[in-house]
Amino acid sequence: MGESLRVEIERILPGGVGLAHAEGKTVFVSLAAPGDELRVQVEREQGNVLFASVVEVLTPSPVRVEPPCPYFGRCGGCDFQQLTYEAQLAAKAGIITDCLQRIARLDQVPAITVHPSPKQWRYRVRATWQIDREKCEIGYYERGSRRVCDVADCAVLLPELQETLEEVRATEWSEFPPELKHLDAVAGENDVSLSPAFAEFETNELNLRVGNEVYQFNAESFFQINPALLPELIQFALSDASGQMALDLYCGVGLFTLPLSRRFAKVIGVEANAVATRFARRNLQQAGLTNAHVLTATVAGWMRANSRSTGDVDFVLLDPPRAGAESVVIKGILDLHPQRISYVSCDPATLGRDLKKLIAGGYAIDAIAGFDLFPQTHHVETVVLLRRSL
Repeated sequence: MGESLRVEIERILPGGVGLAHAEGKTVFVSLAAPGDELRVQVEREQGNVLFASVVEVLTPSPVRVEPPCPYFGRCGGCDFQQLTYEAQLAAKAGIITDCLQRIARLDQVPAITVHPSPKQWRYRVRATWQIDREKCEIGYYERGSRRVCDVADCAVLLPELQETLEEVRATEWSEFPPELKHLDAVAGENDVSLSPAFAEFETNELNLRVGNEVYQFNAESFFQINPALLPELIQFALSDASGQMALDLYCGVGLFTLPLSRRFAKVIGVEANAVATRFARRNLQQAGLTNAHVLTATVAGWMRANSRSTGDVDFVLLDPPRAGAESVVIKGILDLHPQRISYVSCDPATLGRDLKKLIAGGYAIDAIAGFDLFPQTHHVETVVLLRRSL
């Protein structure tokens, strides 16, 4: 372990760490609150940057609270439980702003509103539980490691998922497949689905209503973890968009494909997960929507093959994974010259990287909003609306 330092936390940075300065160096402190006076232990040094952890809170920040979860600090799942909820939202607005200024190189970033979650606890409808057969432990990875933190009660899980976690933990270890390393679990309105299926746990098909649309999915397909905010997010992402042709890239089970199909004459959805595309087609069919076509393909591969032959596209919505959109996808979108783009992102850093390319390609930002799909963590969903300016 390294030296001990006394620091004051200035603000929260992307990644959720607190920023401080000491002895002419920048200090990143995990699990800090802005305004904290702390004694920290330096764990590693990289150039002029020190990475540290809290040893003692000397003077707590006015926005610091006692984390209610007994696993906080060891479990790698939540890193904002030490902040009031208002401070969490402010920190996330700051994280988005930081990434847009520093990575996207925006001179003027509009004031960011992060829409609060109706539930701050017991909101997650989806989780991945890690399994350590040797130690007979089930939970989440410990912070900064691949060791499993054995979690009996997760305070952010929907009650139905918490009950399922308890049932999984009560299952005899002899019933677990020998090669099982993790379980994906998701809850709908009618049931819970686990993947892979084992013992009495099945990969059930689920239903969930979001606004006026009903979606079917299971644990083998992605669905957002906090449905309560989704109607608001969808409304912002689509705004007043309508026209002849829309693309829905990384479309999943059709969260945006269905409402887009009610606004555009033709919609093409592209998704690499074959289970998700099967559900997307079924969701469209059950909604009586026949003007959308969902393809099973990587978005990058589809763009390489089709970006010049798609015809006129009015609107592109993309909702990529945390790694953001591949360079060929951004290039393909620019080649299509849509009048409007809606970028839904779960990582402000990769969003900033991709926005820089889109702005250089002739687009201007119309509006930005954050949505707190992930209370108690530094993660935030951001939606940016862009309009062709050239």
